[in-house]
Amino acid sequence: MSAGGRTPEGSYRRRDVAAARPHQRALLRVCGLAAVGALFERDPNRVERLYFEPRLRGAVGLFCASLAHARKPYREVEAAELARVAGTLLHGGVAAIARPQPLAAFDAATAAEDWARDGKPLLVLDGIGNPHNLGAIIRTAAFFGIERILLADRPDQALPSDASYRVAEGGFEHVTLYQAPLPQALAGLRRGYRILGAALDHVAPPAGGKDARPPALALGNEEKGLAPATLAACEEIVTIPGAGRVQSLNVAAAAAILIYALTGGRG
Repeated sequence: MSAGGRTPEGSYRRRDVAAARPHQRALLRVCGLAAVGALFERDPNRVERLYFEPRLRGAVGLFCASLAHARKPYREVEAAELARVAGTLLHGGVAAIARPQPLAAFDAATAAEDWARDGKPLLVLDGIGNPHNLGAIIRTAAFFGIERILLADRPDQALPSDASYRVAEGGFEHVTLYQAPLPQALAGLRRGYRILGAALDHVAPPAGGKDARPPALALGNEEKGLAPATLAACEEIVTIPGAGRVQSLNVAAAAAILIYALTGGRG
């Protein structure tokens, strides 16, 4: 629920300050059976209440039992009421009102020394502003087994929200999100990661021999790309060659291709 906005029950809350950013909301609306199921599997204590259509009564039985045990409400509702509760017609028949997973504290030294040991790529998002793109990238990262994503600490960076949770199809429950100022964080990561930046109109330079460090891939804002300072902090620039009939790929599509390439298609 955003401050000053309509709550799932339809009442209004007033505040004298501006509406909170999505990650500051007390509760989020998590919609769709995949996303709700992942939430109950990973952290059912975050769920405060549940609404569902009659057609999904059997599918949500265990969720209802979990809430009953915790003495939290759940309710079967018709489609029109569920759309009002969920804030969208694209609710998939079920909506959980839940506390978002908080952003984790980021420490560059720990990341460079400890995280890099598992050899998995690290994803860095520098101002991805569209919540649907954020959700799609989270879904791809979870699919390929990327466990950590670093978000830029800047005003235009999208953060967990109703829309991004819906698009991620449960992916948020399989990744840990961190936030830190860039490019300072990238400078600290260099000891453990090879810093790659995705950009248009660049040709990837030779790697200069085998690099044992796992990659940290930075993806930039949908309109402006990587911030100049972030781009300067990258050790290599990568691009996706195409036929040139359109200028570029959507950032979520580009992320999927690059993550596939970096992981070899394996999680």
